[in-house]
Amino acid sequence: MTELLPDAVATLPPTPLADAVIEVVRPLESLSVFNHSVRTYLFARLVADRLALSGYDDDLLFAACVMHDIGVAPDGPHVERFEVEGAERAAGFLVEQGIPVADADEVWQAIALHTSPGIVEHRGQLCVLVHAGVAVDFGGPIGSEYVEAVTDEQAATIHAAYPRLEMVRSLTDAIVAQAAKNPKNAPVPSTPADFLRERAADGETRLERAARTSRWGN
Repeated sequence: MTELLPDAVATLPPTPLADAVIEVVRPLESLSVFNHSVRTYLFARLVADRLALSGYDDDLLFAACVMHDIGVAPDGPHVERFEVEGAERAAGFLVEQGIPVADADEVWQAIALHTSPGIVEHRGQLCVLVHAGVAVDFGGPIGSEYVEAVTDEQAATIHAAYPRLEMVRSLTDAIVAQAAKNPKNAPVPSTPADFLRERAADGETRLERAARTSRWGN
């Protein structure tokens, strides 16, 4: 295991694919959601380091993490649940960039399954790491399995570079807005359906309430 130094934990891949991913995602998402997507990658890399995982492609990990919420971008078709819509969009983009279809399909799975604990862990390292990065960034019970992968110093460096900006509320707003457009966007059971129901009933989701007492806050 090679532990990342504090000054390296917020460094992004210096590759053409990473640049292309940022170029396409950054204009489409709010700064809050974009920062969450980048932190997902940075936290996923720390989890990989802690678990001594080395068989993954870092460019594909970056693409999967940074594009994992592109399904809630306001310019999307919004005709199916956001995880699948994002997976389709990301995989199509990667193929256009010359990435082999098999590699693009790995990214598709990682994005489509990132809200599916109990399944995602059985679909390979890329799926595990994207899910783990998302979980760590939420910082509450869903990230408890990987809490020791990130020190307070590393977290401070990452949050200084990519501030939270009330991420949980902002992302939930985007998911609920997408889900409300079409019944196919929020099939039961699914995360979008849960968020839509909980917002309608209580004005906020259980995830938003949990965030107030999580490691990072909202």
